[in-house]
Amino acid sequence: MTAFKQAVAEAAARDKDIAAFYKATGYEPIWTQTFGKDAQRRRALFRAMDEAQLHGLPAERFGAKALMAQLRAANSPRARGLAEVALSRAFLDLAQAMQTGALVPKRIDEGIVRKVPYRDRGSYLSTLVQSNPNGFFRALPPRTPEYARLLKAKLAYEKRLGAGGFGATVPSKSLKPGQSGAAVVALRDRLVRMGYLRRSASPSYDGALQEAVQRFQADHGLTTDGIAGAGTLAEINTSAEERLKAIIVALERERWVNSDRGKRHVLVNITDFSARIVDDGKVTFQTRSVVGANDSDRRTPEFSDVMEFMVINPTWNVPRSIATKEYLPMMQNNANAASHLELYDSRGRKVARSNINFANYTARSFPYAIKQPPSRRNALGLVKFMFPNKYNIYLHDTPAKNLFSRETRAYSHGCVRLNDPFDFAYALLAKQSRDPKGQFHRILDTGKETVVTLEKEVPVHIIYRTAFTDAKGKVHFRRDIYGRDAKIWRALAKEGVVLRASRG
Repeated sequence: MTAFKQAVAEAAARDKDIAAFYKATGYEPIWTQTFGKDAQRRRALFRAMDEAQLHGLPAERFGAKALMAQLRAANSPRARGLAEVALSRAFLDLAQAMQTGALVPKRIDEGIVRKVPYRDRGSYLSTLVQSNPNGFFRALPPRTPEYARLLKAKLAYEKRLGAGGFGATVPSKSLKPGQSGAAVVALRDRLVRMGYLRRSASPSYDGALQEAVQRFQADHGLTTDGIAGAGTLAEINTSAEERLKAIIVALERERWVNSDRGKRHVLVNITDFSARIVDDGKVTFQTRSVVGANDSDRRTPEFSDVMEFMVINPTWNVPRSIATKEYLPMMQNNANAASHLELYDSRGRKVARSNINFANYTARSFPYAIKQPPSRRNALGLVKFMFPNKYNIYLHDTPAKNLFSRETRAYSHGCVRLNDPFDFAYALLAKQSRDPKGQFHRILDTGKETVVTLEKEVPVHIIYRTAFTDAKGKVHFRRDIYGRDAKIWRALAKEGVVLRASRG
């Protein structure tokens, strides 16, 4: 074995994927020859490293400068062998970061339980040597319209930073139509900088300013009343830097779901309090949602699964955590509390409350299951949509309709409640029934719990995006209700991602 190959074998031994690749190829170089394909790959790699920051990736992490210095200093076969493996190691890090993200989601927040579609690391090397190098790197990032639009938004906000951001903040706690003065002028100027209003010298909160505020509110998930109250002003006063951070985080999140999402799929955006059905890339149904409250044991997790069936007239099998933390203390104080609930023993037999001394039990020793039979008062409403998962999360109806009119809708124990569950059911059934509404109501009218299987399972993606775009490319922003995006940004910044201002 030559000195070059010996060096490659020794250096590669620390990484089983790199070692397996070079062993299979006889320890031949793919980077370090000064001519031909090696030179093309090398140029493409350094170009991709240089462009990593365009994708919101930590360019310095990949060590382009150190690699170039190592190559220049490699004046012996052994040194070239060590440089060869160093390039492959950096390449794998860059390729994986570009395709499926620079961070490991589960290390950021316990609520991000998403399974990232990681590729086999060895396949990156074997595919590269069989491909056009430039084409290979272009194909790595997500090819979705959303990713492309987020990239454009990132460039646009970098230009905004270069032009001074959004200008001075609005020095007021609340403003409304009819008012005038310096704070109103500041509000007008800031909305002009944001592109919501044409420049004007008017000092009053007139109709044009009210309409601009409403457009801003619509783009930020706020109540569109045209009043710049405390919540609206907090969003208006959010800096361009913070908005750019949200876009960069959204790019990383998009890389985490870089796989086929299904020709038809359900998309739930936790921060947007919405649920959508998407067919061939177009939203064909949308409804408001209520998500988990911002408590440690109630936040809705992020993951993807497959919807298999719906249950009409469902029974609510109360989760044990709710049964022991909420209902047991109530029944210890009053045995007849929550009388709409029924208790069952371990053999599935209904047990009368008069036969139970609730004071004898703790949360750990409580031996009964608690259920609520089908009814309009049922906590799940009249229909639930099931994609069985270990987190016990699903979509469902609710009798608490008043919550859907609120601006912020984080109130559930973790499941996703739908404002229009019947219409959601009709849309799902329309793919397998000539009369989806009639079929649904015939079953509903029986009052009996009934499982309706979906002939074609539908992927469900529960995501968390504080920045996202619409089909026209407009960026929408939402509040970071669980603080997850702030954690992701801190992790990206720690890796070396920086905000850049662009001029011109």
